[in-house]
Amino acid sequence: MSDGLTHLNNQGQANMVDVSGREVTVRTAHTSAHVNLSAHVVALLRDGTTPKGDVLSTARIAGIMAAKKTSELIPLCHPIAINKISIDLQITDSGVAIAAEVITSDRTGVEMEALTAVSVAGLTIIDMIKALDPHAAITDIRVDSKSGGKNGDWKRA
Repeated sequence: MSDGLTHLNNQGQANMVDVSGREVTVRTAHTSAHVNLSAHVVALLRDGTTPKGDVLSTARIAGIMAAKKTSELIPLCHPIAINKISIDLQITDSGVAIAAEVITSDRTGVEMEALTAVSVAGLTIIDMIKALDPHAAITDIRVDSKSGGKNGDWKRA
């Protein structure tokens, strides 16, 4: 039953994959997301006048912290040593574009850590502006590219 589904054992039960035999390599993941916001909130972000303070700095720190906690949040995700996390937040006319890069030297990739980073950064933005814009929404959470490991490099077309 586990053919092609590496997180299932022969009985079809979820289990953490054994990565002990894999080579330690440098692995990188780039992810992105977007938070759709009202024009009013975009203007407040640009002016730096949101009532709860510096939204983007708070979201950046939250995303970094979340990436480091990924294995505690996602049941079958391996705890790994993270060598670098960077999160870029850009105010756009429609909201905030979020991008993350996570790098490790380990036996498994960092896609989940990078996805967690952009997700929690987006959630933090919404938490800080929800009273101003109840329609705010996180969209387009995705892996844009990854490198390293046995499957090699991949990039979204």
